[in-house]
Amino acid sequence: MTRFVSLLLILGILSGCSLFSDDDNSEPPARLEPFKKQVRLVSLWSRDTGEGTREQRVKLVPAVSGKRVYAADRNGAVLAYELDSGKPVWRSKTGLAISAGVGVGDGLVLVGSSEAELVALDAATGEELWRTSVSSEILSIPQASDGVVVVQTVDGNIAGLDAGDGKRLWVRDRSAPVLTLRGTSTPLVVENVVLAGFASGKMTALEIKSGRQIWEVAVAVSRGRSELQRIVDIDADAVIRDGVLYVVSYQGRLVAISLQDGRMLWNRDMSAYAGIAVEDRQVFVTDADSNLWALDRRTGASLWKQDKLSRRDLTGPVVIGEYVGVGDFEGYIHLLTQAEGVMAGRVRHDSAGIQATPVALPGDRLLVLGASGKLALYQLESVN
Repeated sequence: MTRFVSLLLILGILSGCSLFSDDDNSEPPARLEPFKKQVRLVSLWSRDTGEGTREQRVKLVPAVSGKRVYAADRNGAVLAYELDSGKPVWRSKTGLAISAGVGVGDGLVLVGSSEAELVALDAATGEELWRTSVSSEILSIPQASDGVVVVQTVDGNIAGLDAGDGKRLWVRDRSAPVLTLRGTSTPLVVENVVLAGFASGKMTALEIKSGRQIWEVAVAVSRGRSELQRIVDIDADAVIRDGVLYVVSYQGRLVAISLQDGRMLWNRDMSAYAGIAVEDRQVFVTDADSNLWALDRRTGASLWKQDKLSRRDLTGPVVIGEYVGVGDFEGYIHLLTQAEGVMAGRVRHDSAGIQATPVALPGDRLLVLGASGKLALYQLESVN
């Protein structure tokens, strides 16, 4: 059996569709229903970044640093734009099949490849500074802080590299289970601590300079008779808010963890791989069936569930103003009210679909990268 299988293959098996016949018993995506529009997203600028994801499940997400936006495409291009105008600043060709990026930090722009290579570019000019080989394909966005680049690979390894030349400082080997989802959550770096989730369902805090383990928490426990039933990957990016880490796993749990000591504050059953978002009072999560949930941030109790977008392959949620947004497989961005989960706005961004969770920016703006490579900055406005 192949060690790593694609997310689409696993979802096909779990939803009941046959891989060996022409019959398809899976439920179709929810049809979009009319609603009373309360807000709209107005495009401020739009750019074509190139090949996009080339219909592959890779983690290409735009990054914002200062007054610039950085993006990458599957065909090896890395680009920089002015945030306010969308004006191109530089373009760099890496010659790689980029599978993860972009990460920005310590003056670097970082991308990883399917060929197990990590490339660091100068954030100001796009000039390549170094590239290095790692243990396997990179499907999580590399991070840089305090002179260390952190990269996690699909074989379960996480490594710290010197930000100056890419030389390895430390590595921790976490062998992946026999069967996993195709994906890896992006490590978080806060106060010189790396927080990383693994396909084993565990969340680990590491010292960034040495890789020494500070604490570890089992977010989910692998159970079941089959390899499919035992999949408990942490693929959704974790979120930190006010000293609390929020993490969710596939076929497992959503948990709130104290950053200080790894103590679990609350947990509840949940299966998710797309993402979560947190605001003052609520935690939002897109579950494995593309239902959107709002939970009480203090207890994890359910506040509302929106199932009218089920099976539409939603992105993780993003908070913008008084609304929460998600993208879907047909390229729509949906806006729902935070208070009740009522549909409030919708715009079609990219007919090829949206895989990357949109990025919320100050001033009620939203940065969206579509699967075809369309990058756009939107402004949230009320409908009179």
